[in-house]
Amino acid sequence: MRKVVFVCVHNAGRSQMAEAFFNALARERGLDVVAESAGTSPGERVNPMAVEAMREVGLSLDAHYPKVLTPEQATTAYRLITMGCGVEADMCPAGSYISEDWGLPDPHGQSLEGVRPVRDAVRERVAALVDELAQQ
Repeated sequence: MRKVVFVCVHNAGRSQMAEAFFNALARERGLDVVAESAGTSPGERVNPMAVEAMREVGLSLDAHYPKVLTPEQATTAYRLITMGCGVEADMCPAGSYISEDWGLPDPHGQSLEGVRPVRDAVRERVAALVDELAQQ
């Protein structure tokens, strides 16, 4: 089975949302692709505002937790997508592996109102990726 890996520094917001959106949309389309998420410096927990924002659209992040990106995960991924490195450039995974970067804003420290546009941008990008993979 092919694997898409979404990566951000703390694996606490954008990459977690992308994993959840991707797996839900890919399952709906019957794709044989699964998503994982990871970070280069994982946080202690998933951003509570990201959890709440995803709950609003019917997806749960309750069982999700930040995980470290492993070399095997990065090198065996069908697609490796970084979410943007605006927080800590020295921890940015984009320079470590061949990847594409979506440059999405970091929801860290944002209110729910600030996280919603990030969630919606993640969903839009993930939906386009699922459409692309469905056509292959």
